[in-house]
Amino acid sequence: MKTNNRLYLFLSFIFSISFLLFIIGCSTPTPPPVQKTEMSLDQKIERGRYLVNVGSCTDCHSPKIMTPQGPVPDTNRLFSGSPSEMKLPAINPKEITPGKWFLGSSDLTAWVGPWGVSYSANLTPDSATGSGTWSEELFIKILRSGKFMGVDAGRPIMPPMPWQNIGLMTDEDLKCLLAYFHSIPAIKNAVHAYVPPNEIASLK
Repeated sequence: MKTNNRLYLFLSFIFSISFLLFIIGCSTPTPPPVQKTEMSLDQKIERGRYLVNVGSCTDCHSPKIMTPQGPVPDTNRLFSGSPSEMKLPAINPKEITPGKWFLGSSDLTAWVGPWGVSYSANLTPDSATGSGTWSEELFIKILRSGKFMGVDAGRPIMPPMPWQNIGLMTDEDLKCLLAYFHSIPAIKNAVHAYVPPNEIASLK
């Protein structure tokens, strides 16, 4: 009889504790999910401005003017890419060997190496020669895939464009970059097309 009483008391205790925990659990409010605040367009532009400045994007994507302190970005042509009027100096194809590459232009907007000759793109929002028609999805795909204009079967983006590093940015940061580029003055500048190694000799 005593054993039955002990068992009854033990079960009653377990039931009471379980019921108490159930009541506590029901009375504790569940915290609301954290809502991510969408950035305004102005905030995206400012974030993009910050990113292009710390990333030194002007180094390659802006024509330069010469000053006593050396070449500096031409503020009238920021992010307009390699100037269409630029002529490269004579290039000896025999000097273009693996492991050897050099500046094609004094303003850092054209480069020569075993991959050929690459010119920095026009990132201003000009619809014909720049980024004006680029969507956020396309911009992200370009920088994640490393393919020119995001075309899967197309050519790769050529050095020295560090797309491998830029592509590590979050989608949000990449969207901010494009928002900034679309906020600056559009400049019509048809950048020279990429020149493959076997065509370097034909450059004039």
